[in-house]
Amino acid sequence: MSAQLAPSSISSPVQPTVARHTVAVAHGDGIGPEITDAVLHVLRVAACPIDFTPVQMGEQAYLAGHGAGVPPEAWDVLSRHRVLLKGPMTTPQGGGYKSINVTLRKTLGLFANVRPCVAYHPYVHSAHPGMDVVIVRENEEDTYGGIEHRQTGEVMQCLKLVTRPGCERIVRHAFDYAVRHGRHKVTCLSKDNIMKMTDGLFHRVFEEVAREYPQIAAEHRIVDIGAARLATRPKDFDVVVTLNLYGDILSDIAAEMAGSIGMAASANVGLHGAMFEAVHGSAPDIAGKNLANPSGMLLAAVMMLLHLGEHDAAERIHNAWLCTLEDGIHTPDVFNEMTSKRRVGTREFAHAVADRLGREPRRLAPVRYGAMPVETSAAANDTPPSAPPHAADKTCDGVDVFLDWSPETRDPDILATALRAACVEGWRLAVITNRGVKVWPEGHPDTFCSDHWRCRFLAEGEPATPQAILDLQQRLVAAGLAPIKTENLYRFDGERGYSAAQGE
Repeated sequence: MSAQLAPSSISSPVQPTVARHTVAVAHGDGIGPEITDAVLHVLRVAACPIDFTPVQMGEQAYLAGHGAGVPPEAWDVLSRHRVLLKGPMTTPQGGGYKSINVTLRKTLGLFANVRPCVAYHPYVHSAHPGMDVVIVRENEEDTYGGIEHRQTGEVMQCLKLVTRPGCERIVRHAFDYAVRHGRHKVTCLSKDNIMKMTDGLFHRVFEEVAREYPQIAAEHRIVDIGAARLATRPKDFDVVVTLNLYGDILSDIAAEMAGSIGMAASANVGLHGAMFEAVHGSAPDIAGKNLANPSGMLLAAVMMLLHLGEHDAAERIHNAWLCTLEDGIHTPDVFNEMTSKRRVGTREFAHAVADRLGREPRRLAPVRYGAMPVETSAAANDTPPSAPPHAADKTCDGVDVFLDWSPETRDPDILATALRAACVEGWRLAVITNRGVKVWPEGHPDTFCSDHWRCRFLAEGEPATPQAILDLQQRLVAAGLAPIKTENLYRFDGERGYSAAQGE
């Protein structure tokens, strides 16, 4: 068999009567073109009914002046095809450049990131033989909104945004995934013992949605102890659903625990499209050397075939890949003297997989996708987020005023005296915090204070009005205490919609 792979613009040689799919393919940067061509070769030999349209994006697009790394014509291709098979891409350092993955996921509404983490012991070394965990990560919200500010000489701020519709979509997607794939348990990981409102919302929505799936066991763990248990006892987990930041970290850790992040794949799924990719990066240090392992991207292509409803093709390719591992044909990253028989490069590994199409593994468990419900799109499986039962009665208790204040002593009692003197009638200074810790009244003398202060004013008598809040701010400005930020303190149907100060 020739060592050269078919061109990247390949189409599968199937009968004209077979329904065909159109998929955009981006070869990426670094090792991206090599592993993409390897995967396309396997798909061609497997006669997958797919027409691929190349799309240019990534580092070169960024260097050509397209700030997001995606030129306008690429967006046009993605809008037409709705499914993208994407090679790894390089994120240039510095400047205002954001990860192209973040750009694609958020622009295209790909809210669900699904990452299977499976051990292939003994053919790939793993500290946890038998590990089989799927991480379902919310893909659009949390701190990944990238909304950050420098507010004082010493303090930076990052906003964490969590919405009820976003929580509902990802939690329901996790349970739907469990049902479709024959899983038995979904575990929610959050940190709502500290972030009681944002992570608390995620936990609360999880409990609500779990009641709709009585056939699936549901549990919640605090993310720190949950991560520790995942690292030491992964067999206690099946499907894990969590917020964006936690999911990003945990899915990489879990993939490495299973054996190698180079073999990890991910699906990014939304209501109107999907993107499939390897989890690893572009590895420019080995680009062009025929050393890269194409397994992560090949397994991403298997996930793409399931998404397209091509279950038979997905099953044949996945089982052929398992046979290749069993036969000891390994790329350098997973090669070991105990279980490997032949060290091969990127191209040779792809040919080995293609040669084994139609075979099933003998020791590793073969996959069975034929009976799985068709996973055509998230829109077909995910119930739209529920609307609020009614428009909540919203009233304002007061306002948190944030100040940049850094006299030599940084004495909160001095600040409180100035703030109380500037108060207009109808307002009461309730508490001052620094980095979230109460420092007035009755603060602790050992508490370190930065130059960033939160001063909570509560309205006395009637609820606070926008005009009253403006009048208060004008008084503070006149006293030389200019706010750098304010947050109104609302109640919704009488329930407080803001956190108590630590120690308040």
